[in-house]
Amino acid sequence: QVQLVESGGGLVQPGGSLRLSCVGTGTTFSSYTMSWYRQAPGKQRELVAGIATGGRTNYADSVKGRFTISRDNFKNTIYLQMNSLKPEDTAVYYCNARLLPWDYWGQGTQVTVSS
Repeated sequence: QVQLVESGGGLVQPGGSLRLSCVGTGTTFSSYTMSWYRQAPGKQRELVAGIATGGRTNYADSVKGRFTISRDNFKNTIYLQMNSLKPEDTAVYYCNARLLPWDYWGQGTQVTVSS
């Protein structure tokens, strides 16, 4: 059974940092495009950052220069380093692995940015 498990969320003050991790089990994810999405209360889920198999990355405009996505294929793990966090970054963050037709999601981890 394929699973993605996120960790690293929590409560942080504005301007602070968090590092999210997503560990995959049940298959090898080196051939998958891996991404982080987020969903804030009352809003649609949105793409935050993605990383292709070759390492090319893309980011939402709202997080460019503050967030960094990376992957470690040996550990079947992706990361999201989040710096200079803002209250509007508050959301549930989800890990996604996609190699069509396969499309897997984690259960999400809550990130709250508040003073």
